[in-house]
Amino acid sequence: MLPGEITKKIQMLHFSTRYRANGLFTGQYTSAFKGKGMEFAEVREYTEGDDVRDIDWNVTARFGHPFVKIFSEERELTVVFLVDVSASNLFGTRGRFKREAIAEVVGILAFAAIRTNDKVGAVLFAGDVIRFIPPRKGASHVWRLIREVFSEDARAGLTDLAAPLDYANRVLRRHAIVFCVSDFLGADVDGRFALSLSLAARKHDVTAIRVEDPSERVLPDMGLARFTDPETGRVTVADTSDKRLRARWNREIQEADARLKKTLARARVDLVSLHTDKSVVEPLAAYFREREKRK
Repeated sequence: MLPGEITKKIQMLHFSTRYRANGLFTGQYTSAFKGKGMEFAEVREYTEGDDVRDIDWNVTARFGHPFVKIFSEERELTVVFLVDVSASNLFGTRGRFKREAIAEVVGILAFAAIRTNDKVGAVLFAGDVIRFIPPRKGASHVWRLIREVFSEDARAGLTDLAAPLDYANRVLRRHAIVFCVSDFLGADVDGRFALSLSLAARKHDVTAIRVEDPSERVLPDMGLARFTDPETGRVTVADTSDKRLRARWNREIQEADARLKKTLARARVDLVSLHTDKSVVEPLAAYFREREKRK
């Protein structure tokens, strides 16, 4: 059983993400992620402005005046979240951990999906795939997703981004909307991940969502400090007053950022960057608007 404090946080996330999805995202989500095609719905009488190509000639001949066919979007989609639950996500310096922001993102997008009758599922991963939650519909299922993401024990070991992509390629037989939600730290984005991402992007609609904490970008001058790598347990003592060390830190962060963006661009996968010290709402909404314009 989960501790009362954790349960309370999960409940708050559940209600807040449901409210935000209902109030802000459902229409934008629907516009950004279309169904695979159109299906016949009904016929109605022709009105000025209708496309003559939609006239149903059989019904028109029967009633003596024109009728047109009405089509609706074949809406039901499958949405799967590849969620990083590695130990590096239990970090945050602005009021919440990255894990909490990740759970919020999953909740908002999952609620937006079920509001349009889509199914949602998840693959939890760290050094390997930990758990697969099969896609289903309903608010109770979203509650389970949030609970699992928020409460999963942090896993040590280097993050393997290729593992969940390979797993999704095996278990998802049909086209799906795939969100890979991670901090993308400690992962080899040039090697097997690049190949797995390319294969997944050919079959599915893949979006990368990166959750960062501002303190990971810039190394502050704190004098002599001890750092612990949450994924390997390695402890390092460093003099952060050394300008060369801080410059090297910033340079390596920028190089890793460039490698990730290059790998995603090659696979034609979009990147959405979110931060622990800011709302996740506006960046997601902006991304939905951008996708709609492109389509």
